[in-house]
Amino acid sequence: MDAQSRGRADEIDPADQWVLNPQTGNYELRLNQSAEQSPAARTPSPRTPGPRSSTRRGTGMPGSEAPGRGVPGRAPGRDVPGREAPGREVPGQRSRRAGSGSGGTTPPPAGRRKRKQPKSRKKKALLWTGGVMAFVLVGGSVAAYAVYRHFDGNLNTVDVTGAGSGGFKKDQAVNILVIGTDKRSGAGNESYGDKDSVGHADTTILFHVSKDRTNATALSIPRDLITSIPDCETKTGDGTKVIGGTTRTRFNESLGQEGRDPGCTMRTVKALTGVTVDHFMMADFNAVKTMTTAVGGVEVCLAKDIKDKDSKLNLTAGKHVIEGEEALAFVRTRHSVGFGGDLSRIEIQQQFLSSLIRKMKSSDTLSSPTKMWDLAEAATKALTVDSGIGKISRLRDLGMELSKVDPKNITFATVPVVDNTDGATVLLNDSKAKPLFSMIQNDTSLTEVQQKEQDAKNKQQGLLTGPRAAASAVRVSVFNGSETQGAALTTLTWLQNEEGVLKSSNEGNAPQKLAATTLTYAPNQADQARKLADLMGLPATALKPGTTDAEGTEAMTLTLGADFKGAGVPITGPAKAPEGVQKVEADKQVCAK
Repeated sequence: MDAQSRGRADEIDPADQWVLNPQTGNYELRLNQSAEQSPAARTPSPRTPGPRSSTRRGTGMPGSEAPGRGVPGRAPGRDVPGREAPGREVPGQRSRRAGSGSGGTTPPPAGRRKRKQPKSRKKKALLWTGGVMAFVLVGGSVAAYAVYRHFDGNLNTVDVTGAGSGGFKKDQAVNILVIGTDKRSGAGNESYGDKDSVGHADTTILFHVSKDRTNATALSIPRDLITSIPDCETKTGDGTKVIGGTTRTRFNESLGQEGRDPGCTMRTVKALTGVTVDHFMMADFNAVKTMTTAVGGVEVCLAKDIKDKDSKLNLTAGKHVIEGEEALAFVRTRHSVGFGGDLSRIEIQQQFLSSLIRKMKSSDTLSSPTKMWDLAEAATKALTVDSGIGKISRLRDLGMELSKVDPKNITFATVPVVDNTDGATVLLNDSKAKPLFSMIQNDTSLTEVQQKEQDAKNKQQGLLTGPRAAASAVRVSVFNGSETQGAALTTLTWLQNEEGVLKSSNEGNAPQKLAATTLTYAPNQADQARKLADLMGLPATALKPGTTDAEGTEAMTLTLGADFKGAGVPITGPAKAPEGVQKVEADKQVCAK
């Protein structure tokens, strides 16, 4: 039984219990001074409580200003390694730290351990999107020091069985849906209006981390995008309920409305992008206050003075370090930046998230045990997650995977849209959105990391290197070896009407189903094959050259496989994002205009 379950959790201040392990050079959290520690950090064991005289306000955790602490330069009364509190025995620190047996020890040398005076602040509200993303990116570091049982009690979970992949895998790409709801929960948020709202999917980011963990794409989905919401199952106290889908409605109605839970939003994202979501994390925007305060503020930049009466943001042009209410005002502002709409707000939020990620990954944060504890405390109280990652041990495993990504290879992008005729909503820009979705489906980076590797493979095979024929000169017979009915016909129509490949024909179903699309061609058709590969986004592995030249008007053979995703959708994803796709790179600061 831990100290919290005995009703004495406020007698332990984990921020005071960080000690340096000389074997590893890492700080370890030790709540039981007699417990043997391995060179790596372990889950701490509870210790026998002693007298305390004060606690940190608003957290239920011990404060740093209590009199009578048994540390050098302070009055006795607080148990530390090698000291005794009145009326109790305190085991000595382990021998390899003390340099002797298990008896009394000398406190760690001055300068070995630093502790800042904590700021007084409340930590009640849920975590907003930015904080969730940043917490996930360094989750491994935080969880390595966390008291699992304590933080497990902070988490809120929702069972969305059947809505996602069933769980992320360490050897596969990872897709996390980060949802920021506009529900006005949390102290002080009633003033923002609509206090009784059940909330919507106000800010939604599909966070894709590559299979090799070299890069990540954070794709923002506009809340006012007109789309279709599929039927979805939700778990209630009375069992499972099926909520009917709707067509031509705003994306943000996939959450909260009609009783929809985050699993409905996950299903809507899958229907929209073709990407299966592994897990979700959700919170309301109030938590940006606690997260930015926990890291000591986030630096932002403005290209002009902003005084927004709606969000209450009042900042001059230039760089500022913001936290708390001011940080919340920054991410909520929209009328004073860009075109004054939600798309402009998405841009400023992406800039803010990029800065928050940089701060979270900085040595200033990662080297501070107190900040790490505060971040873990605020983040876990803020998070609502699916039951698949509803324990700190599982979040730790996920965080260890995601934290491998270098911020310079994290790219924020926005789903391409066009204005609707009503002036209040937006529509999907198919010609740009489908290639972008395909890049995520095929684990293609928006940075240059993965493409360089693919270029090297293509160059090694040599199949895509060389001249290209004109589209009008390409001759190809199309067979359907996929599970998609009518795939050959839709591809033929697209090739002829959209790409000018007029010398093409539909040959119906292939003799057998194929797992991957193939293009068979003769040596003297190589220029045609390269052109068709460019148009369809075929990888070099799809090209199957023959040994004898084609004669006359003989056509190449294109057989669509199980990897076929739709006419005009690249098989492997394009080499780079379409022109005009809005992007923000996480390692670069951009000044909001």
